[in-house]
Amino acid sequence: MRKRERENPCGVCGHYHKYEEGEVCGICGHRMPAVSEKGIQLSAFPSEILPEFLFLGSYDNASRAELLKTLGISRILNTVPACQNLYKNSFTYHCLQDDQNLPFDDAIQFLEECEKDRARVLVHCMLGKNRSAAIVIAYLMKSRRCNLAQSLQWVKERRPSVDLTQEVYQQLQKYEQKILASLENQPCPVMPSFPSPVTSFNFGFPKPSDPIPAPAFNNSSAPSLFARPAFDIPPQEFTFGAAHNQGNVSQSPLSADQNPNGSDISMDGS
Repeated sequence: MRKRERENPCGVCGHYHKYEEGEVCGICGHRMPAVSEKGIQLSAFPSEILPEFLFLGSYDNASRAELLKTLGISRILNTVPACQNLYKNSFTYHCLQDDQNLPFDDAIQFLEECEKDRARVLVHCMLGKNRSAAIVIAYLMKSRRCNLAQSLQWVKERRPSVDLTQEVYQQLQKYEQKILASLENQPCPVMPSFPSPVTSFNFGFPKPSDPIPAPAFNNSSAPSLFARPAFDIPPQEFTFGAAHNQGNVSQSPLSADQNPNGSDISMDGS
C-alpha cells in the first residue's frame, strides 16, 4: 500500500498497511492478533514468564521486530521448523529441528546461555500455547527445580491461552521423571580431608582435649606458700647491709680495724 492511501502508519510496526482489516504488513509481517478458540484475545505483546528474561509468544509476536526491540528482546527460540526466521540480521535465532519429539535438553541449553549472558529471549511456536509453552515449562522444571504441576500453573497464570496437547504433556511427564532420576543419582558432597593436622595455636592455654591434672592437697613434696625460706648463713655470722662472702664469713667487711676513714675515731659504749 502506498503512503498516500493511508494517512497514519501502523501503531506497532510503523509501516503502512490495513491492519484493522487483518492485512499482513508486506515489510515486517505484522497483522492484527487473532482470537483463540476459547474466546481469549491474543495480545500483540508476548507473555513475560520470568521478569526481564523469558518471554513466551506466538509467531505473530515474533514477527513484530520493532515491538521486540522495544521490550529489549535480542534472542529468539523457534520451536517450529516450519516457521521462518524473519530477522536474522537483528536477532539471534535458535531453531528446533524435530517436529515430533521436543528436544528439551537442546532448548534448555540455549536458554541457559541466554540467562548467563543476561539476554532477553522469546520462545515461540505458531500460536504460543503448545510447543513453546512446553519448552518454557521444561526449563522451569530443570532450572528452578519445580515439578510439572507447579511449572504449568506458573505459565498458565501468565499466559491463559496455554493449552497443551496430550502428546506434549506426556513428553513433559517423561522429562520430569528424567530430572528426578538425575537428582537422585547425584553423589552427596564429600568433605575435604587434609593429609596432616593443622597446627593450632593455644597461646599457653590448655586445649579442650588435654587431661585435667588432679589437685594435690596432701602432697609433702609441694612447697607451702607459708614456708620460710632456708638460708645457709648462721645467725651469729649474719651482717646487715653486707653481701654473703663464702671466703671469710667471720669478719665483717666494715670492722673497726679496717676503717676506710683513718681520721675517724671509733666510739665505744662507755
